[in-house]
Amino acid sequence: MDRDRPRGSTLDWWRMNVLAFASRKGGSGKSTLAAHLALHAHRELRRCLLIDEDPQRSLTLWNALRQEAALPIKTVKRELADVLKKAKRRDVNWVFIDTPANVSSSVVDAIHAARLVIIPCRPGLLDIDAVQETIDFSRRLGTPYAVVLNGAPPKREHIESPVVTAARECLAELNVPVWGGQITHRVSYSLAVSRGEGVQEQDLDPGSCAEIGRLWQAIEKSVHVIKGARERSAMHQVAA
Repeated sequence: MDRDRPRGSTLDWWRMNVLAFASRKGGSGKSTLAAHLALHAHRELRRCLLIDEDPQRSLTLWNALRQEAALPIKTVKRELADVLKKAKRRDVNWVFIDTPANVSSSVVDAIHAARLVIIPCRPGLLDIDAVQETIDFSRRLGTPYAVVLNGAPPKREHIESPVVTAARECLAELNVPVWGGQITHRVSYSLAVSRGEGVQEQDLDPGSCAEIGRLWQAIEKSVHVIKGARERSAMHQVAA
């Protein structure tokens, strides 16, 4: 099997930018990050689709609270590949998949289908230990991934907390790619979600808006590099 393609797919819809938010640790912030990043992309006029695979349906609840401003959202009834194929036919550019906090077949399928796996992780030993299983699955499936330090203590005079630095050092020893920024523990994130909004729409906390913006820029850059490398590889295989 070609490890660079999701099962049951064609290269045509695989070229969509699929992001899977995955972590074995509950409460890591997958749904909150997926919601804020999807909204950021939507506000930049990207054609987006949310896929809620988490039985808790947190992303679905947040989106329902948006009422008329709700984003397109789907749940997987049979096969993830079917949902993605239909999304491609509707010219969707970005897909955001929220997954449950386990290693079920739905999580494996989401990781396999993703161009990039986003692994939220709070900066603590138990949290780092918990995400290693997700990292292992991503590596075995050949899917690029990156850890995002989430719920981090605020910086003081632009210097990150020692616990964040320690987390980076620990992940570096494990050869795990980590986003250079952080998502700080802020009331604005949870308050926005409880209202069916994003921090970008509240205009109450410029710091949180800046964090989401920087993370989105990093994701777009990474996806562009991954996409270019894999398409060049596919062209080489065809030529061979």
